[in-house]
Amino acid sequence: MTSPAAVDAGAPGIWSRRYVWVTIGAVALIFLAAMQSLAITTVMPVVSADLDGDALYAVAFAGTLATSVIGMVAVGAWCDRGGVLVPLTAAVALFVVGLALAGLALTMPVLVAGRLVQGLGTGGQTVALYVVVARVYPAAVHGRVFAAFSAAWVVPSLVGPFLAGAVTEFLHWRWVFLGVAVLTVIAFAMVVFKLHGLPLGTEEPATGRIAPRLACAVAVAAGALGLSLAGELGAWAWPVVAASVVVIGLAATPLLPRGTLRARRGLPSVVLMRGLIAGSLFGAEIYVPYLLIADYGFSPTWAGLGLTAAALAWAGAAHVQGRIGDSLGNARITVLGVALLTAALVAAVLTAGLHLHPAALIAGWALAGGGMGLMYPRLTVLTLAYSTPQNQGFNSAALSISDSLGGATVIAAMGLVFTALSATDAGFPAVFAMAGALALAALIPGLRLGHAHEAPVRG
Repeated sequence: MTSPAAVDAGAPGIWSRRYVWVTIGAVALIFLAAMQSLAITTVMPVVSADLDGDALYAVAFAGTLATSVIGMVAVGAWCDRGGVLVPLTAAVALFVVGLALAGLALTMPVLVAGRLVQGLGTGGQTVALYVVVARVYPAAVHGRVFAAFSAAWVVPSLVGPFLAGAVTEFLHWRWVFLGVAVLTVIAFAMVVFKLHGLPLGTEEPATGRIAPRLACAVAVAAGALGLSLAGELGAWAWPVVAASVVVIGLAATPLLPRGTLRARRGLPSVVLMRGLIAGSLFGAEIYVPYLLIADYGFSPTWAGLGLTAAALAWAGAAHVQGRIGDSLGNARITVLGVALLTAALVAAVLTAGLHLHPAALIAGWALAGGGMGLMYPRLTVLTLAYSTPQNQGFNSAALSISDSLGGATVIAAMGLVFTALSATDAGFPAVFAMAGALALAALIPGLRLGHAHEAPVRG
């Protein structure tokens, strides 16, 4: 009798005739979500001025992150109770409706409402696509699918802000939203055409109650929104951060695998490590162009291009992980990935503290991209490997929630530290050092990832 591993080892690749349209459509959906996420940073100042919406500027960003947690939980639970096509359709529909509302908004409150709806769709779409990977592709090629997802972020990181600026200047900022909405419908058509009729359900659907988990998701979203807005509250900032962290910690516990905060071996450590490295990288990354502009006189365009090497290194390392990740093993990937991320943050601390040449920061930051490219998709592969058809949605949602909360919590804390030290030269070194400490802390769960039933990679 042929073993499942042997069957997987001889499975077609992700670009074979059997999977190519699903792969193209799924990668396109990731690409468009990434493009919109990166582009909004460029156009929001213009949008705010046009709609007289300075008071709601921060909420337009924070609201999307907050509601994405609700979308993750809802779609994850939905997928665990049956097929994935209907939840994916609902998530994409919310994403498109949110874009349309924002693109057609005549007032800032309407635009914020669109961003809130868009967040529901963004979070749900990510989880649904993870479940699609689990139920459509053989385990042997999961690493390659997630490497393709990682690569789908590279082009937006290179051209997204520039393209958004050009669209805003020569057409109108509304087309940054409406154009992505139209392209998303086309990309989704590629996926739904091939998924329709496939057996995407589960023979033993989950039966647990959804309402308590949704209530926890709403509480987590409120806490994340509070964190994002804390910097605007002056003397109340730290109390709001403390209260928000408590709310998030209590409400997020039922949404994560049991033992996550204790770094229990296996899936809990996978989810915890993802939050730690997400907080480390994304918290520090927003200060890299800031340092280049403030201390070295870079223009915003050139400062953004300073992150290009990291984006390319991320894509390259993700490709390597997709090809030989199982041969390297989880422990080696953890040690190598954390070492690269830590080295990048040490370079950032030294550059900021000793005023080294900016090339040291830019070259060093490429190491961070390489480290994340090894670790990030590997953790997604492990999440699916530890999952069953009954909990693929829950586990995928937990991974995405850890991502979002790790980034939101660290960014809020770094913002308060940076503001408190803004009158000195210690602000930049301090936030980079905080990120370095988080990267090293990721070794604790990283060496407790264990091994699920990952399939051997094809030669």
